[in-house]
Amino acid sequence: MSKQDLPQKICPSCHRPFRWRKKWQRCWNEVRFCSKRCKRERP
Repeated sequence: MSKQDLPQKICPSCHRPFRWRKKWQRCWNEVRFCSKRCKRERP
C-alpha cells in the first residue's frame, strides 16, 4: 500500500490534510487533529 492509498482527514485547526499513521491504527476514528500542537491551539 502506498502513501497515496492511505486514508486522509482534514485538521479542523490548521485546515491541512493529514494521513493515517501506524500509531493511530487502533484509534483512527477518534483522531481529529494532525498534531499535539493543533490540538492545543484549536480555535
